[in-house]
Amino acid sequence: MKNKHLIVITIILSVLSLFIGAKSLSFVDLLKGGEEELLIFLLSRVPRLVSILITGMALSVSGLIMQQLTRNKFVSPSTAATMDSAKFGIMVAMILMPGVSVMGKMAIAFVFALAGTFLFMYILKKVKVKNVIIIPLVGIMLGNLIDSITTFVSYRFDLIQNINAWLQGSFSMVTKGRYELIYIAIPLFIVAYLFANKFTIAGMGEDFSKNLGLNYQLVVNIGLTLVALISSAVLVTIGSIPFVGLIVPNIVSMIRGDNLKNSLGTTALLGAAFLLFADILGRVLIYPYEISISLTVGVLGSIIFLVLIFKGVKK
Repeated sequence: MKNKHLIVITIILSVLSLFIGAKSLSFVDLLKGGEEELLIFLLSRVPRLVSILITGMALSVSGLIMQQLTRNKFVSPSTAATMDSAKFGIMVAMILMPGVSVMGKMAIAFVFALAGTFLFMYILKKVKVKNVIIIPLVGIMLGNLIDSITTFVSYRFDLIQNINAWLQGSFSMVTKGRYELIYIAIPLFIVAYLFANKFTIAGMGEDFSKNLGLNYQLVVNIGLTLVALISSAVLVTIGSIPFVGLIVPNIVSMIRGDNLKNSLGTTALLGAAFLLFADILGRVLIYPYEISISLTVGVLGSIIFLVLIFKGVKK
């Protein structure tokens, strides 16, 4: 699939997204200049669309970087303890600094996400058997351990409902003034593009990278920092959304190959289109009510992931 096709699909889905919701809204209503319709369009529908597009791109690109650096197609922020560590950071912020701002929560989540990701990479270095299954299993087990600690501590401090409500992935509450933090992903895309060739070389292994004169550890650290920043921004702004960073890079890799610079734009576009489709589906299935984006993406992602496994994901 070419990028221009993805752009057309994304534009069509974007237009649909702007006019689908609990409140009936049409292009004619906007032309008439109804005050209520304009407020809904500008304060709710447009911010929601922008947040969906950026989130889809952000999760897909972060998954692509993780898979490149770990040389494993089953690794993503959700299977490498990055998201679970960010959740732990938010819980710590709620307990120790309950009055901290959203930006403060993101900063704390970023520190914990980065620490958890580096811990995952450190454990990988110590693991003697590194095959396509063992690596993601290590990340899943580490993530489950961190998530268990988060749940236990949240239970002791009576924060279970607060944590679940905060981290439940949903775009229904996105309005003007409550989503702008996600814009931090845009400059991160630029940095990822500038380092794309270096990430590709780093993905060929430490010895190979050093032979080509690449500062391997520095490039890996930059990549993991980008992933942690993106993950914490999405988690604090939208919540936890599974599978996007796992299946989208795999689909693009099967079509475009493993050169990160060549596949970065396609990955971002496909991630945005996929998340848009899932969000629209969640809004129309039980209209006028709405299904959580986490549930919709979870079901669609599971089906696509099974298809990829049966077809044989490119190693």
